[in-house]
Amino acid sequence: MLAHRTLTSLRQSTLRTCGALRHRSHSAVLKEFAPMYTKATNGHHDADAIPYEPLNINRLAFIGGGNMAEAIISGIMVQELLPPNKIMVSSPTEESRDKFNKMLIPTAEKNKNALVGADVVVVAVKPQVIPQIVPDLLKYMDPNALVISIAAGVTIDEFKANLGPDVCIVRSMPNTPAMIGEGITVWTQSSNVSAVQHELTKSILGAFGHAIFVDDENNLDMATALSGSGPAYFYLVAEAMIDAGVHLGFSRSVSQKLVQQTMLGSALYMQASGKHPVVLRNQITSPGGTTAAAMFRAEKSGFRAVIADSVWAAYNRSKELGAQKRS
Repeated sequence: MLAHRTLTSLRQSTLRTCGALRHRSHSAVLKEFAPMYTKATNGHHDADAIPYEPLNINRLAFIGGGNMAEAIISGIMVQELLPPNKIMVSSPTEESRDKFNKMLIPTAEKNKNALVGADVVVVAVKPQVIPQIVPDLLKYMDPNALVISIAAGVTIDEFKANLGPDVCIVRSMPNTPAMIGEGITVWTQSSNVSAVQHELTKSILGAFGHAIFVDDENNLDMATALSGSGPAYFYLVAEAMIDAGVHLGFSRSVSQKLVQQTMLGSALYMQASGKHPVVLRNQITSPGGTTAAAMFRAEKSGFRAVIADSVWAAYNRSKELGAQKRS
């Protein structure tokens, strides 16, 4: 079952564990770290049922040390795809570097130290930071290296315009449940990415959840709207339900627990059953009952249309932001 702890407490617990093991071996770290990660994910790391085998690369470099970089590295370590000494994170902030050092991951303040000798480079910075790192990528990155970008809205053509037409690019859109190994990542690649690099990408992106490859890069804007922004829609509904529970008379803590477990159980049941949501909804909607009354009010209020309109708004905004950067 998914973790019942909050994201913050999970991360803090993870870092405390790794910090306590800083002077022990990689295997000792994994002995403590893997069960915690697996408990949070219930072992749902099939990523389209790909097998986990060690990656045959010299170095995996991360430019940027934010939450997504942490999620990817955590998954890679737990799946034992690479030992820590084959990963390096470049980050300008001491706080970020300390976080990864506690996980036994080498870090650097300058991008050069991470880029030199790297077979795969993960660009894990915000889109507006991309222009600042391009000079380092051009100067220090191996021209045959694979670049995996998790920067929202930055297209393959934009990377090629900055780094040259021969650079091998993967563009991906993960989401925040990756922090507990339950993310979903949609990704695509430039035409010159090799079969070996394709498989490397599948393993890396699959290490922190599920990964779906698409041929059409336009699908990345769709993924941004549906799964990238999707957790926010989910949290908004959860917030509204929790507030409604408080209005009914529950304490906030009890209301939050009821909503969390109801959403968690419902999502897992929908996934396990394989049934369409309307079938599951009808199973608990008795004629003239309480659920029927709730569904009638939701439909009358345009609830379904609001959700659809919100997804479309996110999609259109993603397209607009991409067009603005290219103009």
